[in-house]
Amino acid sequence: MRWWTLGMLFLGLVFFSPKAASGSLQKADWIVVLGAAQYNGVPSVIFRNRLEAALHLYRQGYAPRIAVTGGRRPGDRYSEGEVGCRYLHARGVPRSVLYCEKESRRTWENLSNIAPIIGKAQVIIVTDEPHLPRALILAEQIGLRATGFAVRGQFKETYWQRESWLAALARLGVR
Repeated sequence: MRWWTLGMLFLGLVFFSPKAASGSLQKADWIVVLGAAQYNGVPSVIFRNRLEAALHLYRQGYAPRIAVTGGRRPGDRYSEGEVGCRYLHARGVPRSVLYCEKESRRTWENLSNIAPIIGKAQVIIVTDEPHLPRALILAEQIGLRATGFAVRGQFKETYWQRESWLAALARLGVR
């Protein structure tokens, strides 16, 4: 089972989305942080890591604007987008450079909901390493000019497996 998983991961990262493995990061117009869970206004560890990566890229001058995506789950008081924007603003990012998308619940929606705002601008998508290949495939299908920044971590094997399968399905047009 482990070899099969590694094979799928390899295919997902290399074959299905070569942009995910690209070399040096280039400057862009926007940094796009894909949402993850928040708990009563506090970003989950995974979401906080994505936000910190975006903050680092912003401070390093990779892009002058940041879009944070993500809606609410049933029963949530806050959206991921607003929690992420509040987190970044509290760390010195001016509100004027933040765009808070608050409706999306899936990766496809994260990206398609910001597409009208981003337009033809170059973006850096910030998300977890297992999730990035699929996010880049979907961004390409939507027409976004995107590269990616993979947030590294110790992710469960099941997460890698799921994202490898979803990347393959996304390449086939399944959203």
